[in-house]
Amino acid sequence: MYPRPFRYHRAPSLQQASAMLADLGAEAKVLAGGQSLIPLMKLRFSSPAHLVDIGFIPSLSYSKRENGSWRIGAMTRHAQLESAEIAAAIPIVHDCAAGIADVQIRNLGTIGGSLAEADPTGDWAPVLLALGASVVVTGRDGERTIAIADLIRDAFTTSLAADELIKEVVIQVPPPSSGGAYLAFKRCAAVYASASVAAQLTLHKSTCAQAKIVLGAVGLTPIVAEEAETILNGKEIHEKEIEQAAEAAAAAADPQDDMRGTADYKRQLVRALTREALQAALHRCRGERVELAHHYA
Repeated sequence: MYPRPFRYHRAPSLQQASAMLADLGAEAKVLAGGQSLIPLMKLRFSSPAHLVDIGFIPSLSYSKRENGSWRIGAMTRHAQLESAEIAAAIPIVHDCAAGIADVQIRNLGTIGGSLAEADPTGDWAPVLLALGASVVVTGRDGERTIAIADLIRDAFTTSLAADELIKEVVIQVPPPSSGGAYLAFKRCAAVYASASVAAQLTLHKSTCAQAKIVLGAVGLTPIVAEEAETILNGKEIHEKEIEQAAEAAAAAADPQDDMRGTADYKRQLVRALTREALQAALHRCRGERVELAHHYA
């Protein structure tokens, strides 16, 4: 199937892209990497009258450490992040970037486009929530910063105004003795996850000073497993605590029966993925190198 007719607009800057969106109204969509939008257009699930292409705006693709934080340009490709310095410094970033779809998608898809799409089965949102990240957005009225937790309101729905675009992602440098892991279960590389789990831990000596556990693809938005986090916070983490946290994470999941499996099946996936992600995160907190890969049916 082919998409419906549309008009194409190439934006030379974010400011002009914002102005275009404001002038064109609700019939306009932003084109970043196009790896989510174009398939939807081909299926006619999305039929914008106008496409505003931000892919040719200079200086939107970067990853740099600055003033105690990592800043990632909205047009930075998944493949770029897979091999960037930030992926070595924060292993959970590598887990995510390296596991997205296949190499063709990773070479074209962007972190900003993924977040703006707010697909419940997307990879970046759970990881960035676990890291306490935020986004800088720009619009006609200037710039503002939004926490990832406040950016995603519902499935395919964000708090961005009609004329706002994501400019960059900001991740605070994790404290010493921190480590995280991201794992997903997929039917094959090219499809979205049936379930995913992002875990980020910070240890103080042998005690867990902070735990973040976020579930993906098992709700309309990423789910923060607060009870699972409470089980770990302030305690030494052993297998008993990991098992308890995995049970609590499975209970927090809100999956639906669909072509990827039953709700009960997905809860079982969350339990197993949480257990494995926490074990890997704990080893990484201790400075150990852990190689991870997604699971495929």
